Amino acid sequence: FDFGRDYMGLLKGAVIAAGIIPPGLESAQCSLADVLARLVGPGHGLELVSSVNDIPKGSRLAVSTNLLAALICVCMRATGQTVNLTGALQESERRLVAARAILGEWLAGSGGGWQDSGGVWPGIKLITGVEAQPTDPEYGVSRGRLLPQHRVMDADEISPAARQRLQDSLVLVHGGMAQNVGPILEMVTEKYLLRAGAEWHARQDAIALMAEMIAALKAGDMRALGQITTRNFMGPLQTIIPWATNRYTEGLIRAAQQRFGEQFWGFWMLGGMSGGGMGFIVDPAIKTEAQAALQEIMDAERLALQDALPFAMTPVVYDFAINERGTWAELLPADQRLMPVGYYALHMPRLLRTEARDLNLTRRRELDYFGAACLTRPELARVVPLLFNQMLPHVSSPANQAPRVYAALNQNGFDREFHEQIRADMRAGRIGLMQNRLPASSTIRDVDFGDVNDATGRPDGEIIRLGEAALSRGEVAVVSLAGGAGSRWTQGAGVVKALHPFAKFAGRHRTFIELHIAKSQQIARRFGAAPAHVFTTSYMTDVPLRHAQMTAQSHGRSWGYAGDVLLSQGRAVGLRFVPMTRDLRFAWEETPHQLLDAQAQKMRQSVHSALIGWARSQGEGADYTDNLPNQCMHPVGHWFEVPNMLRNGTLAQLLHNNPNLRYLMVHNIDTLGATLDPAILGLHIASQQTFSFEVTARRVDDRGGGLARVDDQVRLVEGLAMPRITDEFGLRFYNTLTNWIDIDGMLTLFGLTRDDIMQNPERVNQAVRAMATRMPTYVTIKDVKKRWGNGQEDIYPVAQFEKLWGDMTALPDATVNFLQVTRLRGQQLKDQAQLDGWLRDGSAAYIDALCDWNV
Repeated sequence: FDFGRDYMGLLKGAVIAAGIIPPGLESAQCSLADVLARLVGPGHGLELVSSVNDIPKGSRLAVSTNLLAALICVCMRATGQTVNLTGALQESERRLVAARAILGEWLAGSGGGWQDSGGVWPGIKLITGVEAQPTDPEYGVSRGRLLPQHRVMDADEISPAARQRLQDSLVLVHGGMAQNVGPILEMVTEKYLLRAGAEWHARQDAIALMAEMIAALKAGDMRALGQITTRNFMGPLQTIIPWATNRYTEGLIRAAQQRFGEQFWGFWMLGGMSGGGMGFIVDPAIKTEAQAALQEIMDAERLALQDALPFAMTPVVYDFAINERGTWAELLPADQRLMPVGYYALHMPRLLRTEARDLNLTRRRELDYFGAACLTRPELARVVPLLFNQMLPHVSSPANQAPRVYAALNQNGFDREFHEQIRADMRAGRIGLMQNRLPASSTIRDVDFGDVNDATGRPDGEIIRLGEAALSRGEVAVVSLAGGAGSRWTQGAGVVKALHPFAKFAGRHRTFIELHIAKSQQIARRFGAAPAHVFTTSYMTDVPLRHAQMTAQSHGRSWGYAGDVLLSQGRAVGLRFVPMTRDLRFAWEETPHQLLDAQAQKMRQSVHSALIGWARSQGEGADYTDNLPNQCMHPVGHWFEVPNMLRNGTLAQLLHNNPNLRYLMVHNIDTLGATLDPAILGLHIASQQTFSFEVTARRVDDRGGGLARVDDQVRLVEGLAMPRITDEFGLRFYNTLTNWIDIDGMLTLFGLTRDDIMQNPERVNQAVRAMATRMPTYVTIKDVKKRWGNGQEDIYPVAQFEKLWGDMTALPDATVNFLQVTRLRGQQLKDQAQLDGWLRDGSAAYIDALCDWNV
């Protein structure tokens, strides 16, 4: 019942759902051997093996549910719960299997839905939800019945010729993307329950299109079917789920239309999001050509977007055929009772090291059959070299990434001495999640009236004119922090968030960078001077961003922008650690989390227990090197981004190109509303402070600290540093991190001058190092994906350290002003689950109005 500890969760769910180990035995004291003795005889057991042909989780091909249903079927057959040992199931048995599959998915936490178990039934079937009847157990409790109605459409409804035409026209593919579709499904359910207007009408349109699809299938008209599925994708589906599409999918559709012209009949999305399982309907005359061409198209599109979107595997084109039998069982003859090839690659090295006399009779017979089959069956021809590869030691294993990781670190200015100091401090307990917090004796309270200047309205005309004059004279540059990997954005997939085409503007999916450039483009048009725009980078984002800048050149302009676009290369990099178990427990047990239902909560605790075991086995505080280099390294916090501009020559270049430059507006790449508003700029100039930090009124879902009086000093406090969880809820203002900097004031704080920036790099380095020692170091836990096999992924928690720019407000010699801005200006997009609300509450339209698009 410990589903999260290994990869066997789905198989365990099948064993329980099939009744072999009843759910009531959870936490029972009896041994598994005793249960099996009653079931199959003393000293005997059952071996259950599943095999999936390289299809990843999250494929939208209903793999996990159909696999679970097949496992439940074979368990039921093996224990006499079906009428027939082999062949097809009876209708009542199919319904029982579908119900048990829902139970198994709930137990094992694999996801899926009742429509996914349709593979249990043969051929083409129509699956519909139905109202509960008096004979149903749900009657009086729920309007609907848990199980849907499966109606198999036989040859009289859809002729064999029509079925053949479908097989001859449909090219089934996996685009390579595997994403968590859970937030999308929650959003669809929410809109249904709320009866949202546009979505409700779209649902009615989709139901009408379903009737048209069935009519086209019955008529065998695949051209009409393709047009209908395309209309469904472009219309109702995207009205209900705007995030069902993405730049990758639309690029595939566009390329297919250009390549095949009138012979491309339509696009068929599978599941809640595109990019994974998809179908392309083409003229049967070009199907073979289309299969090869779509592979080329997908490979090219993936290559162009590999830094921007989370691809789990290389795209693949499948051979598609209708399964006219449904779930089916065969009892193989003795000499053919062999497991899949991967099974022997896993077990054979251990078996070959075991003395023959120690193997039981069944296993010895199996090995005899296996040896004979390797000589006669072509599909087993690759097993022998595979076994040699498994058994012989390798000098350099592909799994051992450590040398590559350390080489990449050295190329990016890794400070080994500082890294070892961090490790020693972690292991000694001097730093950690608990130690991030300010002393419990600290007094933290909300700011007073007058500590924050209100910038939510329009200030007097003189302030606005002050900002407008500065913009017209070119005294301001924009700095967008683009060094992060967006761990929350893609759940640790390691893509460049700045390049993620996250939403549609002016008819196209736009990246964060394109949006910020479009805002600067509007400022240039309004004030007659194009402000320089700097994007800070890190070891992970520098090369992709430079490549994107080159490919987006238009008439010598980066992204078509009239002003300077500079990339400030990061000069600080860290190596992630295997976390300390005390930090994992603190993250999971001492910080608030949403309480799940009982089974999901047990699943979460099981996963946590397994990950704590992993941390112990790897060595707490050890270097995390068992992954690709980019997944092992980490940016060391946004404090370093502005000082890096001093060290790497970017600020010097800005000052050289524009001696009038006096101010910087610094903001996160995901703070989309941050723009060079002359009113807010005027407030900063009038304050005559070195820094002006923007804050916004806190909402219930805002986490991560805020503006407070700490021991009577007004400053920003990170959520990591809050001594008590409840302290944060008493703060009215949330930190947007957007801040305005007086360049000369900042240089004075660092003990530098403009001449030092232009001519004295050694003094600059010393000043930055001295300031860094005054900043606190935080330990954080981040999720990182490790990909293995073909499209398989694991998510591990890793530890890393950070220094954060907001802590500059705690320096006693820094002069700081705080400005309250509107929610639309200060909102940050940290999670893709925010996108739907952001689109519908007017935020996207507000952002669009700030932009001039070079369409």
